[in-house]
Amino acid sequence: MAKRVAVIGAGVSGLSSIKCCLDEDLEPTCFERSNDIGGLWKFTETSKDGMTRVYKSLVTNVCKEMSCYSDFPFQEDYPNFMKQEKFWDYLQEFAEHFDLLKYIRFRTTVCSVTKRPDFSETGQWDVVTETEGELDRAIFDAVMVCTGHFLNPRLPLESFPGIHKFKGQILHSQEYKIPTGFQDKRVLVIGLGNTGGDIAVELSRTAAQVLLSTRTGTWVISRSSNGGYPFNMMATRRHNFTAQVLPSCVLKWSQERGLNKRFDHTNYGLNITKGKKPKTIVNDELPTCILCGTVTMKTSVKEFTETSALFEDGTVEENIDVVIFTTGYTFSFPFLEEPLKSLCTKKTFLYKLVFPSNLERTTLAMIGFISLTGSILAGTELQARWATRVFKGLCKIPPSQKLMAEATKKEQLIERGLMKDTSGDKLDYISYMDELAACIGTKPNVPLLFLKDPRLAWEVFFGPCTPYQYRLMGPGKWDGARNAILTQWDRTLKPLKTRIVPDSSKPASMSHYLKAWGAPILLASLLLICKSSLFFEIGARKTMGQNFSLLNKYLARINLLDYEGCTKSY
Repeated sequence: MAKRVAVIGAGVSGLSSIKCCLDEDLEPTCFERSNDIGGLWKFTETSKDGMTRVYKSLVTNVCKEMSCYSDFPFQEDYPNFMKQEKFWDYLQEFAEHFDLLKYIRFRTTVCSVTKRPDFSETGQWDVVTETEGELDRAIFDAVMVCTGHFLNPRLPLESFPGIHKFKGQILHSQEYKIPTGFQDKRVLVIGLGNTGGDIAVELSRTAAQVLLSTRTGTWVISRSSNGGYPFNMMATRRHNFTAQVLPSCVLKWSQERGLNKRFDHTNYGLNITKGKKPKTIVNDELPTCILCGTVTMKTSVKEFTETSALFEDGTVEENIDVVIFTTGYTFSFPFLEEPLKSLCTKKTFLYKLVFPSNLERTTLAMIGFISLTGSILAGTELQARWATRVFKGLCKIPPSQKLMAEATKKEQLIERGLMKDTSGDKLDYISYMDELAACIGTKPNVPLLFLKDPRLAWEVFFGPCTPYQYRLMGPGKWDGARNAILTQWDRTLKPLKTRIVPDSSKPASMSHYLKAWGAPILLASLLLICKSSLFFEIGARKTMGQNFSLLNKYLARINLLDYEGCTKSY
């Protein structure tokens, strides 16, 4: 008899969790409190149901080839970056293609998830749900929590003296949907993340003035890189020669120099405050809005009055009509019991950010509670693939006693200031994906690929690290993965070529470079991949020295050095 799995939430991670259960012959039942799939990607006119939804104008920050499910590419005519409606269409297509909708119970809220009395032997859970006023109780062998990061709006009013005196309108970005109603008003947007930048830009077209307040500043990157290609595809690559060769301080200088080429962040009031963690947002229009004066950058707010705001730099802005807090969200698990509820909110106690450390049976998985420098969708899918194989006993994790001891020790070191708390930092996309893939047995074997399929290996190692790479081998192997990788640039360029220009040169054609530099670059890459082998180190040291300069010249010609390692996503 197949194990029964409860999936909580039918958003991006919930849909992939249902499919992964089916791939492993598990029996999923998904509980979704709204009336449709998609989670925050399903637009609604209001937020009266308490659920976080995207605003109407939202455009994805990660291009389609980097943010698709690993065995279900976007249609080739879909734009590389798409609005909310188009992305939701893709989720609908995915659900219909793999026949997932019949496993979802809509308008159903999960009230409680508790361990059964014999949990230490069976690992089973009691799940109580409510549908249109009627309660139901069922027993499940495993649970996948897919409720996401964006549950409860974080509205830190206590950090802003005088805010309760303010007579204008106060709202959180969760309530923002469209720019209607803000015409000719002076709007103060607090918080410079992706949402803050997007809302400030959109309102700048209708409001009398938009003020954008930030405590730390940020790096602003564009969706397109040199040549007009999607930034994610140019930056998220397996080879990282500059990071291996250059000292960290030089690498940081090189990256910042590249980011300042488009515009000087200091001149625009966007530079990172000294001592603060560097962060990036994706926004193509914010610099132009600042240049045109429709958006004015401000420091953090020190105090509010009835109609104005005093900023940390001593400046005052009068006659403010609206304050919009884009200060993020907090997540919680009200259906879990203590101490599990509190433990799951601490990422330190989640093994590889998926499994709670304190459970003697690994039958509860937290899917999607990650922050990556790349696609969250791709990351949650790989989490679900790993979790379902753990449920089946095909993958093992360390015992709970060991995990709890390690997590507790780490927390104590952080509290004493002996270790840096990195739980709030973004994880490196490729490193995290490879770590999970290694647990499953699906991490691409690049040296072997160079021997068996050089053309594919070239794309895997030198090309963008698209999700298809994790379907090339091992459990869940997809026969279409190779072709998806070799045609990824065709799907990238297809929606751009709506007007064919006669006699135009083909952009960024690699054929000339491959003919001239292919052999030395291939040799150099193989040596880097196998650098841990003593045989290769001894036999190739001299050749490596001769070809490394050629490699750097090649990378410079395709304009990657200035952008290596910089990615951002929702």
